[in-house]
Amino acid sequence: MKKVVLAYSGGLDTSCIVKWLTDQGWGVVCFVADLGQGLGKGEDLGTIEKRAMAAGALKVYIKDLQKEFLDDFIVPALKAGAVYEGKYLLATALGRPLIAKHLVAIAHKEKAEAIAHGCTGKGNDQVRFEVTAGILDPKLEIIAPVRIWEFKSRDEEINYAQMHNIPIDVTKKKPYSIDRNIWGISIEAGILEDLANEPPEDAYMITKSPTHQVTYPKYVEVYFEEGIPKKIDGKSYSLKNLVVHLNEVGGLHGVGRSDLVENRLVGIKSREIYEAPAATILHTAHKELECLVLDRELAHFKEIISLRYSELVYNGLWYSPLKEALDAFVQSTQKNVTGSIKLKLFKGSCVAVSRKSVNSLYKKELSTYGAEDKFDQSLAEGFIKIWGMPYKK
Repeated sequence: MKKVVLAYSGGLDTSCIVKWLTDQGWGVVCFVADLGQGLGKGEDLGTIEKRAMAAGALKVYIKDLQKEFLDDFIVPALKAGAVYEGKYLLATALGRPLIAKHLVAIAHKEKAEAIAHGCTGKGNDQVRFEVTAGILDPKLEIIAPVRIWEFKSRDEEINYAQMHNIPIDVTKKKPYSIDRNIWGISIEAGILEDLANEPPEDAYMITKSPTHQVTYPKYVEVYFEEGIPKKIDGKSYSLKNLVVHLNEVGGLHGVGRSDLVENRLVGIKSREIYEAPAATILHTAHKELECLVLDRELAHFKEIISLRYSELVYNGLWYSPLKEALDAFVQSTQKNVTGSIKLKLFKGSCVAVSRKSVNSLYKKELSTYGAEDKFDQSLAEGFIKIWGMPYKK
């Protein structure tokens, strides 16, 4: 029997795919990547394994990839300041090349001829999986059932799952497509496809509404060493526990929601909502610290790099030569990104209120308008004349 390794999430699409591929004559090996989706309100990974077997899988691999995800994917993107189109913190996009890497490794171990995924022909994830797999092993066949099977809607998939007694955790009343990991949650489909609709509260999983009855702000101080978050309020955390803690604190105060009509790689616009409390807090703090310690030319050029880096991640080019080259540049910018940023979290907002660093380039005696001012204002006239000279007629 031919074998295929399927990136299995336990959701509607991939649960139907197990049965569908089996009916096509494939022996299906499922791979479940634990990227933190089982934390908090997320689904238990043991339940997901049972669901895969119930759908007809030969075997299920479950790998805890949270450390690798955080160290090798999240941290580089955080250092780079990678935020797609100003709102999307790339939680799903960052997880796909890691999953694809392990899909290929398991295919080699199982001597499988193919790998499969549950992505649609409209989405970005198909590109992320397939480009990565093509880089790592171009000989593997790639099967994308959702692009070729007979189902035309999620309602038809739900009917198929119910007909074949495949246990699923989705209904026609709440047909959201959700991808979750430790860095954030992506939510689409259902009533969100109508741009006139405000996202309902039942679409969100880990953040309280900004109108939630919290009458006091929460202050958190994040300490970084060379661009890597190490402490919260003076207490050291492992990176995983730090992110989990900030997800809880930020979520309680409604931090990290975004509603984005984004430009997909395939050329269409789509609407997704996101939840990423920890990512929002850490990106905000990291950016504020860079503002304190990077000189003007480096800081401004890095903004260009951040935009390009986010596009490469979004477009599935994590393992591209350009991304590798940008990583080297970004790493060189982080040697002085050490210090603490205190943030105020309140009703959905996340604002820096205090900044400290031994590498600070801020000099109060040059910035102040008080009596201790040491800035020689007499130099300004000559500076302006020289600066403006090329533009005088």
